[in-house]
Amino acid sequence: MKVFRWLWVIATLAVLANGYRVAMYVVPADADQGNLSRILYYHVPTWCGMAIFFTVNLICSLVYLAIRNRNPERAMKTDALALASAEMGVVYCLIGMATGSIWGKAAWGIWWTWDARLTTTLVLWLIYVAYLLVRRFITGPEMRVMAAVIAIFGFADIPIVYMSTRWWRTQHPAPVFFGGPNTGLAPSMMPALWWNLAGWVAWGVFVVALRYAAERRQQIADQQAAAVALEAA
Repeated sequence: MKVFRWLWVIATLAVLANGYRVAMYVVPADADQGNLSRILYYHVPTWCGMAIFFTVNLICSLVYLAIRNRNPERAMKTDALALASAEMGVVYCLIGMATGSIWGKAAWGIWWTWDARLTTTLVLWLIYVAYLLVRRFITGPEMRVMAAVIAIFGFADIPIVYMSTRWWRTQHPAPVFFGGPNTGLAPSMMPALWWNLAGWVAWGVFVVALRYAAERRQQIADQQAAAVALEAA
């Protein structure tokens, strides 16, 4: 298992390094924004990673609610994965907002504006931060049920974030992908996006796996401590 873990890390770092090389030195600069557009190759992959890990969190939360009574052991495993994926999603969401702000400052002269895309994204991040705070400061079996409900509620904001530039006039540019005619990246620019997307998702999977294993160890330790306390009583 440790060998596989190290192989995954090495492969991920190699993909990220090649993604950097392709993004910075191989693909051409954007015709309109020049080299500023290269931040896209990190901005978009972190958003995609956020959506992937929040989706994993949603699925695990639904499974936990469905099986927590009839299969407690498996439910605890899905709960551990829900927590680990939510943490990674929060980190990627924060990176996405940060890279977007850097891009916005250079392109439009502002770090932040309360338009629909940015506001709904901030709300999304705050909901999942609240999810993590519930996991941190509330104890007892009710905590996991409450967290699962928050996860379901929070995920409902993701389609709103995605559609915000279509539904409302925003400072954010029109959708780059799936936005209709004359949208999307030139084929020559796509390799940088795909390499970085693969690297960031692979890195997120690695961190989630580590956090899942740590949470499972904590769950088992808590169960053993509860059993000892019950026997002592």
